Amino acid sequence: DHKTSRLAATASPLGEPLLTATGKRVVDGDAEAQLPPYRSAGASFSRTCLNLTNAVSGIGVLTMPYAVSRGGWLSLALFALVGAVCYYTGTLIARCMRADGSVATYPDVGQLAFGAAGRRTVAVFMYVELYLVAISFLVLEGDNLDKLFPGASVELPAGYQLRGKQLFIVLAGAVVLPTTWLKNLGVLAYVSALGLVASAALTASLVWAGVSESGFRGSGNVLNLAGLPTSLGLYFVCFTGHAVFPTIYSSMKNSKQFSQVLLFSSVLCSLNYGLTAVLGYLIYGDDVQSQVTLNLPSGRVYTKIAIVMTLVNPLTKYALLVAPITSAIEERFSLAGSGPARVAVSTAVLVSTVAVASMVPFFGFLMSFIGSLLSVMATVFFPCLCYLKIYKAKGLRRVEVAAIVAILLLGAFVAVTGTYSSLLDIIVRYS
Repeated sequence: DHKTSRLAATASPLGEPLLTATGKRVVDGDAEAQLPPYRSAGASFSRTCLNLTNAVSGIGVLTMPYAVSRGGWLSLALFALVGAVCYYTGTLIARCMRADGSVATYPDVGQLAFGAAGRRTVAVFMYVELYLVAISFLVLEGDNLDKLFPGASVELPAGYQLRGKQLFIVLAGAVVLPTTWLKNLGVLAYVSALGLVASAALTASLVWAGVSESGFRGSGNVLNLAGLPTSLGLYFVCFTGHAVFPTIYSSMKNSKQFSQVLLFSSVLCSLNYGLTAVLGYLIYGDDVQSQVTLNLPSGRVYTKIAIVMTLVNPLTKYALLVAPITSAIEERFSLAGSGPARVAVSTAVLVSTVAVASMVPFFGFLMSFIGSLLSVMATVFFPCLCYLKIYKAKGLRRVEVAAIVAILLLGAFVAVTGTYSSLLDIIVRYS
């Protein structure tokens, strides 16, 4: 475990790097198999807990108070349900991997169940998810930097002016651009592991704000049925790390302990998410914004610490997220191995995400859309359907089949209502 660590790039909405032990690369002919491109073996229980907690924990914590404000206090019961469902579907992925020792990535699971079509379907959804999460990172940077430096603007030629969020989105893109050109992203893997520290700093800042500044309102809606689809979508974002589960499973010294590791990480993340949700909603009530950091009082030391810690992760993880996308494009057009081509492709991908982020800067609705459609596919549909297909011939208990069908129905409800609700909100705000 003390050998030089390398990056295990993930393809999850809250994709976090894995600090691997050996840095061996999985070589496969098609681009889809490069999700993730690195794996290792022999990780201890404690190290795997850290990796998995870092994979599950992400920027979803910022939206938790907002999610509760949309669905009401009782929606926290659905949050617990979503956490339990995502834990169970994570164990289904582990069972799928035990069915064939050659399975190493999430697209491999899709291929084992449904052949080449399954691999491509899983990979395409993951690429789209990665792209949208990269966009949400830039929106996050723009919103929070605009709070730190309000009123900033820059005059450009032809009388055009960049100001506020758009200015900082462009600046954030310029900062992360060189990191997308790197071949070895291992350095960023260590820095982005600060995600857990950032989550703790955010929670501490909310406690500080509640005690010393704002106080606790102690009010809020008990239940808001109209906002439940949005809440459910955001809750699924919080637990989406399934794309990296196969890599973590393969990295373990004793893969039979995967379920225990997953349970530990899920409970730990749930406590952090839940505490942040309760504190944020108690303090700010229905006025809480889609990113709770935007509600923190301006000029306070703890506000600056919380925002800076929150901003470090997207800056370091952006390159990790888009790396599989650029690799896929290079593979598709036979550009792999060409330095200039990598720079050109990475730059084009970044410019496109900056453009979209500047035009649709609705962080909460974007995250709800990601959770409702893409995260539900990764956390519910793919694990359940692949498991049913792989183990169908071996026979399944009726109780288990009934539970999986119920989970699929929940996933279908969230996918339909949440996607419709989030898209409608985006359209209304944009128009």
